[in-house]
Amino acid sequence: MKTLSNKILLLTIIILAIVLTLTTNDFATIENIYDVINNYSMLMILACGLFVVLLSGGIDISFPAITIIAQYVMISFISDHNIGLLGVFSISIIIGILLGFINAIIVNKLNVPSIIITISTLNIFYGALLYITKGVWLYDYPSWFQQEFILFKTVNTDGFEYGLSFQAMVALIAILLTWIITRKSSIGRKIYALGGNKDAASRIGFNILKLHLFTYGYMGLMSGLAGVVQSYTVQSVAPDSLLGYELTVLAAVVLGGASLSGGKGTLSGTIMGVTLLAIIQNGLNLLNISSYWQTVVTGIIIILSVSATALGQRKQQGV
Repeated sequence: MKTLSNKILLLTIIILAIVLTLTTNDFATIENIYDVINNYSMLMILACGLFVVLLSGGIDISFPAITIIAQYVMISFISDHNIGLLGVFSISIIIGILLGFINAIIVNKLNVPSIIITISTLNIFYGALLYITKGVWLYDYPSWFQQEFILFKTVNTDGFEYGLSFQAMVALIAILLTWIITRKSSIGRKIYALGGNKDAASRIGFNILKLHLFTYGYMGLMSGLAGVVQSYTVQSVAPDSLLGYELTVLAAVVLGGASLSGGKGTLSGTIMGVTLLAIIQNGLNLLNISSYWQTVVTGIIIILSVSATALGQRKQQGV
């Protein structure tokens, strides 16, 4: 599935949406669509960050822990200080970037597969957080952070309010920023080159450490944004709430065509990968299929995606 063109991926989304519309009563309702957009905004944000890391030839598994740490620190701070929304984003983003830098430096200096490093830092970050917090949940949100923020608010005939939500706005900002970096900037071209051939990029004169700092720092930045969105959505912070979420994000990005070997992938594919995964999971919920099966489906998606990529590469190489 991974090597499907964007047109085929889009066609798959359309067909699945039609099937769910015909087989369920709620899929095509404005209430369900609005909820899906809000609930999967965090997935979209994290997918943008992981997409950039995969382009560079790396992989980051530690971002769920980074997201939780960023929002835990942020909520702890705003509970005692009225710093406003700008302060909320600043704290969460700074924490995320700093933890991303730790990944980048270790990956660069040890020169071992990034998946090994980030699995290690995932456990270190989670372990440190659980030790310091004793696993305590946070619920003490200031009233200004609990207020609903919707642009272009509209009310349907049933009295349901919808519009451009806070979550969707942050996701759109993440998409726009990622598009600018990967399509309109020189560092984006360097990231593609790094993922295509690290040795060649080094010989050309690219500063590999700076590129690693940028890519993993960007993953940290997206984790910080995701932390704010997650906190705003659920109005609570659980130290272990995102444990295992890395699989879902990875499935979405890989499904969208990003190569695990680096240097290949498009942002539009990533967006459609997130959309397709969101539709699949939402459809399973509407069909009253156990949430445990969603994990199974996610794993199957990754296997099919990676297999399709391998077959596609073999055909291109004439093997």
